[in-house]
Amino acid sequence: MPATLARRSVAEGVGTCLLLAVVVGSGIAGERLAGGNVAVALLANALATGAGLFALILAFGPVSGAHFNPAVTLADAAQGGLPRRDVPAYLAAQFAGAVAGVLLAHLMFDHPLIATSPHARAGAGQALSEFVATFGLLAVIEACARRRPTAAPAGVAAYITAAYWSTASTSFANPAVTLARTLTDTFAGIRPADAPAFVGAQLLGAAAATALFRWLLPLPAAAAPDLVVPHLPPAKDGS
Repeated sequence: MPATLARRSVAEGVGTCLLLAVVVGSGIAGERLAGGNVAVALLANALATGAGLFALILAFGPVSGAHFNPAVTLADAAQGGLPRRDVPAYLAAQFAGAVAGVLLAHLMFDHPLIATSPHARAGAGQALSEFVATFGLLAVIEACARRRPTAAPAGVAAYITAAYWSTASTSFANPAVTLARTLTDTFAGIRPADAPAFVGAQLLGAAAATALFRWLLPLPAAAAPDLVVPHLPPAKDGS
């Protein structure tokens, strides 16, 4: 049965909300339990995020494709996989879900509902890290879509877990995640002034990976709608 835009948007919003709850919540828990050891806190945050991504892609992928990321949605639309008229609904759901996920984590851990982050993540190295993180994420997604779609949940989860440790920025790789994390004064936060550079680098990284793989491994038209994982086709009336 084709999935209506409303169902797909709800899947994107709820999935992104739970993803941010995992990212921020595990950051809070890791920092509390690590006794001041930042490496242990980061390890807990990375493992929880990777595991959460794997599970959430499996859960919501069959409905919406489990983008949870504006960069992935734009890449999908650019290749004809997602109707362009559906892009605004996907983006709105992702940004709203990301903010809701931060608020949910704060409620669970008795934090102030909104607290602007003072966590500085500035400089060329940080921006380059976000370019690399997002480039790598889209490369994994694009390669899986072309050759092994069923491997995408594990591939995305594994890459993000690794990128937490191999990039100076700890791999945000997602514009919605980046903007939502300006609202949390916790381990996962980012200073609002630093967010625009992150988002710009992420979009450039996604565009570069999409362009490269369109040349390396042209995407068959039949596979275009299933950029992350195979999922229900859109309803024909666009509803």
